[in-house]
Amino acid sequence: MSIATAQESKRSGRDGKDKALPASEVPVPGQSIAPPPRLRRRPALVAASVAAICLGALLAAWAYTSTSTSQEILAVRNTIHRGEVITRDDLMTAQIGVDPALKPLPASAADSVVGKRAAMDLAAGGLVTQEDITSAVIPAKGMSVVGVSLPPGLMPAITLQNGDTVRIVATPGAQGDVAAGSSSKSIEATVVGVRGPGDTGQIVVDVSVPYAQAAELAARSATGKVALVLDSRER
Repeated sequence: MSIATAQESKRSGRDGKDKALPASEVPVPGQSIAPPPRLRRRPALVAASVAAICLGALLAAWAYTSTSTSQEILAVRNTIHRGEVITRDDLMTAQIGVDPALKPLPASAADSVVGKRAAMDLAAGGLVTQEDITSAVIPAKGMSVVGVSLPPGLMPAITLQNGDTVRIVATPGAQGDVAAGSSSKSIEATVVGVRGPGDTGQIVVDVSVPYAQAAELAARSATGKVALVLDSRER
């Protein structure tokens, strides 16, 4: 075997067959290599991602601010009318972020609030402030409280509230005259409590009147010949 034949045999491979490249891999003169494919950019997806990140940061900041500025304060569980004594069951505590302009009482002040009276009507769910409570005793000095028993037909259908200004009016007797011994036809009073109706259907309205008129009003009420008039609530 000649030297040329041996070299050709080595180039041909073990089986004597040529290892030719596939036609697709054979480089063509002048042909450039194709560039890698470009990744498509989606501006809408990028914008949505940025918005989600910003929203998350805002929520985190809000949660931190709410937690760091929240306070445990006193709130009203049950509606309390003006003049009523505040009980423990009327109060509850709430954990909220309080505006600096508001001055609610802290939850730790509950013991000092219980036993005092509402200086105004306190709606359920509202906050309790120092201006909402008072230590004023009812009846005040120089005043008396008289209970007036009335059937529903001789008083307004509007629900009376503590602090309402009313007049107790003497109604005509059997002969159509005002009860004898009456120095006036009506007595002005302030509502401090309402009870009933009881088993008799009567509603008892506790009213505060000057000491000098208390006996007369009690005598009129005992006859059952009185009616109650609610005057304007506008102040």
